[in-house]
Amino acid sequence: MRTTLARSMSRHALVWLLGSFIVVPLLYAVVSGFKTTGDLTDNPFGLPDPWKVSNYTGILSSGDFWRQIGNSVLIAVATTLITVAVAAMAAFAFARYAFRGREFFFTLFAMGLMFPPAVAVLPLFVLLRSFGLLDNPLGIVLPQAAFALPVTIIILRSFFRTIPAELEEAAIMDGCSRFGFFWRILLPMARPALGTVSVLAIVTSWNNFFLPLLVLADPKWQTIPVGIQQFQGQYSTNYALVIAYIVLAMVPALAFYAVAERQLIGGLTAGATKG
Repeated sequence: MRTTLARSMSRHALVWLLGSFIVVPLLYAVVSGFKTTGDLTDNPFGLPDPWKVSNYTGILSSGDFWRQIGNSVLIAVATTLITVAVAAMAAFAFARYAFRGREFFFTLFAMGLMFPPAVAVLPLFVLLRSFGLLDNPLGIVLPQAAFALPVTIIILRSFFRTIPAELEEAAIMDGCSRFGFFWRILLPMARPALGTVSVLAIVTSWNNFFLPLLVLADPKWQTIPVGIQQFQGQYSTNYALVIAYIVLAMVPALAFYAVAERQLIGGLTAGATKG
């Protein structure tokens, strides 16, 4: 009994310790956003005196900030829709069909995990320019979807293979086509996996900095990571204001993760259990 209690307390202590490494810096950033640059220099760990709410309200009243948020949401949602739609169909073929060269082509997709996007910067830029996709959201959406396909296909294929073949045979015997089985039966059963890959695609797109910086020169299409860099360059000496901007830029991502946390963990748990 004492051993079990000691283990439980040690685990809780470890969770609190690890959580503090995440929560404390976030709280420090939020509080620092209410300070002035002088307060940060003179009293970095104290409470603001007075609380400078204008740091946050000024940013929230800025049209540039909301435009960058909207651009990031638009690009992330479009990237996710294309990635999940294409990957689901490809994973269905790799998981449920036996054809010559299946494992070879799947290995080619898997090799994409070892391909760093930075290597493709120059040819990607030339390709997007030739197609007229510079300063165009599609110039971000399509490459992001392409880079996200390998991991998405691997996750969905593993999940699709856990669906019993007898279920598909029974559906076909009842008059259901292969696409009908995929659309009406397989995809609803794969909601946890689809939710997981969707969360991964959205978070990856939201945090992408280099590709939007490379492709989007027009300020009206700038995403929030690029906006942070531009804002930091504009107010390089006002550290408190820059911190407030970063905090507000994190809020949508944190809110989305808070909503999608159960779906993400449920998908990973279901995949691990069935695998």
